[in-house]
Amino acid sequence: MKVADILALKRSAKFTIKPTDSIATLALLLRERRIGAAVVSSDGDTIEGVISERDIAYGLATHKADLHALPASALMTKTVITCTPRDDIALVASTMLSRNIRHLPVEQDKRLIGMVSIRDVLNFRLDELQQQTAQFRVQVGQMGHPPQDRE
Repeated sequence: MKVADILALKRSAKFTIKPTDSIATLALLLRERRIGAAVVSSDGDTIEGVISERDIAYGLATHKADLHALPASALMTKTVITCTPRDDIALVASTMLSRNIRHLPVEQDKRLIGMVSIRDVLNFRLDELQQQTAQFRVQVGQMGHPPQDRE
């Protein structure tokens, strides 16, 4: 399975905020859309950074009451790891877990086309493993062996 399979199931896979937009604006948009991160982009296609709920929480400790007025560019992660629609979901899951990344922008031809979350990836991976298990059970049943697990 590929990242493109996840994007095909998502309602709105692409969401950006301008680097000059305030953290207050970002927080409202994250809440309205019920998402945990946004790509920071001046034009909606080029990835300049990523900013998440965690960045806001950490920023509060440093900037206190001034946090709401800061631009998104002040807190965003500038070195962004991305994936492509052709990437295997298992590889993306491994990358996200090993690097402690919860949101990964999806890029095609150096243009943003969406974002996947660790929840998206793990849910898709779980479904994939459950389908494989069901197939194995059918194959074992066809061989005449009783299942070894206790259901």
